[in-house]
Amino acid sequence: MAEQRWIAETLFERDGFRMSYAADRVLHETQTAHQHLVLFENRRFGKMLMLDGVTQVTSQDEFIYHEMMSHVPILAHGRAREVLIIGGGDCGIAEEVLKHRAVKRVTQVEIDASVIEFAKRHFPEFTTPVFADRRFECVIDDGMAYVAETKRRFDIIIVDSTDPQGPGAVLFTKAFYGSCKRCLTRGGILVTQNGVPMLQPAELAASVGHFRELFRDAACYVAAIPTYVGGHMAMGYASDDRRHRAVSEATIAARYRRAGRLPTRYWTPAVHKAAFALPRFIEDIVAKR
Repeated sequence: MAEQRWIAETLFERDGFRMSYAADRVLHETQTAHQHLVLFENRRFGKMLMLDGVTQVTSQDEFIYHEMMSHVPILAHGRAREVLIIGGGDCGIAEEVLKHRAVKRVTQVEIDASVIEFAKRHFPEFTTPVFADRRFECVIDDGMAYVAETKRRFDIIIVDSTDPQGPGAVLFTKAFYGSCKRCLTRGGILVTQNGVPMLQPAELAASVGHFRELFRDAACYVAAIPTYVGGHMAMGYASDDRRHRAVSEATIAARYRRAGRLPTRYWTPAVHKAAFALPRFIEDIVAKR
């Protein structure tokens, strides 16, 4: 009988922490021009995608991350028409964004074309509705270069990046965030993936510190995502309009009704507001700079 293969989450090895998942069946494994990619089935979390030893998406809990990265900024803004996604090659965030009928166009900028083709084969639940929607535009380009050069402007920018290593490292710099601000409309909102504060405090502190230097409102909000190990997952939040984060739960609920009560499994108006209420240790991390 073949020995069970275990695939390790290696992001925190330098901190003495590793978590492994049983690969009941490896569906695909390759070294792309940018990263090592492996997709496998796990009996508890379903399909799991890892890039360079870091869990990206699982079929069991993807809805938490994708809903919170998408619906929080769109419903906080209230008038979003143009949305830019940096990264997001699996198209899970694009699928959630396109559920908002008022959004006129979604532009996704992904550096690695092979990730898009991979997602089409292995995550059709995301890609099929996305690529069938005329509002969706996929651009294969470096996200840093795109926001630095584009003449277009966006109401919402969602940065669905890998962790700050390899090609994703530049997406955590002040220069990148400054370029994002340049192509936001007045009062636009930037949301970023900012890791697990318990295990990656410096990442969150640095990003919010950069936000504070660039935007009038700099914060983060949290969600509980089981396979992003270490506790809360932080989403960075920045805007020049402080009113967006202060919108009441009743207003968020009204916007949700006007949006057609789109189906969610994690996000609710109450969760939306509560996500900005941070545990003290995360407040302290955010206040460090």
